[in-house]
Amino acid sequence: MVCSLEPMKKVVWVIEDYPWGILKAIVLKVGNGPAWGLNSRIKVLRIRSHGFRNKQRFANVICSHLSGLDLYTRREC
Repeated sequence: MVCSLEPMKKVVWVIEDYPWGILKAIVLKVGNGPAWGLNSRIKVLRIRSHGFRNKQRFANVICSHLSGLDLYTRREC
């Protein structure tokens, strides 16, 4: 490839290395938005947690928060 523009070199490199992934994304009309959203929610949990003693506890918190269950009891006044 004969090009002096670095951004264009990068685009060509990505297309050459991941042609099937790019084609699948175009044909299936899927994006990585849901994955980015999930990653963002996990990062927020990590920041709010102030650290865990081990990875299993962190995994438990992620599963409990992202499962959609309402774990809080509601009191009727």
